Amino acid sequence: MTNRSTTVMLGMAMLAAGCANAPVDYRAQDDGELLRDAMHNLTSVIVYDIFSPPQASRTYAYASIAAYEALRHEHSAYRSLAGQLNGLTPVRAPEASAGYFLPLSSVHAFMTVGRALTFSQERMDSLRSAMHDRFRDMGVPRDVFDRSIAYGDTVAQHVLAWAAQDRFIQTRGYPKYTVLPEPGRWVPTPPAYMDAVEPSWALLRPFALDSAAQFRAPPPAPFDMAEGSAFRREVMEVFEVGRTLSDEQREIAGFWDCNPYVMHVRGHAMFATKKITPGGHWMGIVSLASRKAGSDLMGTAEAYALTAVALADGFIASWDDKYRTNVIRPETIINAHIDEQWQPLLQTPPFPEYTSGHSVISTAASRVLTDLFGDGFAFADSTEMEYGLPVRVYSSFEQAAAEAAISRLYAGIHYRMAVVAGIDQGRSVGDHVVARVSTRSVASTAQGAGSTAQGAGSTAQVAGGSR
Repeated sequence: MTNRSTTVMLGMAMLAAGCANAPVDYRAQDDGELLRDAMHNLTSVIVYDIFSPPQASRTYAYASIAAYEALRHEHSAYRSLAGQLNGLTPVRAPEASAGYFLPLSSVHAFMTVGRALTFSQERMDSLRSAMHDRFRDMGVPRDVFDRSIAYGDTVAQHVLAWAAQDRFIQTRGYPKYTVLPEPGRWVPTPPAYMDAVEPSWALLRPFALDSAAQFRAPPPAPFDMAEGSAFRREVMEVFEVGRTLSDEQREIAGFWDCNPYVMHVRGHAMFATKKITPGGHWMGIVSLASRKAGSDLMGTAEAYALTAVALADGFIASWDDKYRTNVIRPETIINAHIDEQWQPLLQTPPFPEYTSGHSVISTAASRVLTDLFGDGFAFADSTEMEYGLPVRVYSSFEQAAAEAAISRLYAGIHYRMAVVAGIDQGRSVGDHVVARVSTRSVASTAQGAGSTAQGAGSTAQVAGGSR
């Protein structure tokens, strides 16, 4: 081999090696996993802080909206939620002449809003810092990094100023629920006899609803324990179902428990275990669905924001009915009139019974997710694995929501009337969010990474252009 040939081959080899080791352009990295990990971090802090289900939904909504609003500026097919959500004004756009990495701005805005709306801020600081390190490892230049963080702060402060006007702070000083000795009215339940959770929650500003009362449920069966009355039939069904539960029904009830603070009594000792909230469970489902569908960061942010709005408004609507009707829980009435030793399978949550919050928020979330990812979107729900529960497989979001709803009857904590009315209420809330909130500004056949939910094994067309 000639010296010239040897030199050429050596040069080609060095060029090939250089190409193989060339750093990946950070701007080409558009991974929804960044936001999914941030969501998991926020959920871990919400569990640690023992947020009530309504309060957790509020935190998820504002943080997810911040992530969406920070990122959408580099995606011309996506619209701002300003002017669509109650009271939200436009966020200042990033400067066109400066360099930003908006995925970093988005995740930073999400974590910053989450930090402001949770209690364990040092824990959130540590998690946010770890997310920052991931972006540094991607090779984001220092000046771009700093500008992107600054813009994320701008978005976060805009969203937090909006959140400060939703009447949450005012309700912190409102009176607690008053327990009155009236037949059929809710009273605290065993074992901890905790105060009623968030009796003024319906006074908060909704996100997309016109008011908390927009989709009020029909009146529950009037309290009447006479033989043959409609209310007594509701009570007796809970009693009988609880005595004949199958193993599958027990598993379903346990899987959808989602009680953030379960009290345990052992003799004279009492201790508690922490779990994910119902809203946290559904945000976990969003993570699973967006990953399976191959959604990019923008598609993942869209799915989180829309689902979180449906969850938050679902809680506001349900809590309006709960404290307006003040329906007594099955455990209380069964112990007083039928069997004083009877216990529900799961611990009764500390708030009135009607409507079933699980039924409302699960159905609302399922309507939004079906609109985003298509009907017949099959998924394996592993959200509860870290809390010691097995994976459950569903053929659609609707099936998962229906199971979440009926789980409350199996658990012995809701009457069927609350489940049925909750499903109807949640369907109305979810459909309203789908109709009112539009995230897509131009016709598009793609949600995230594809025009069909191929990654999920679904042939349904994703709702391109309708969002």
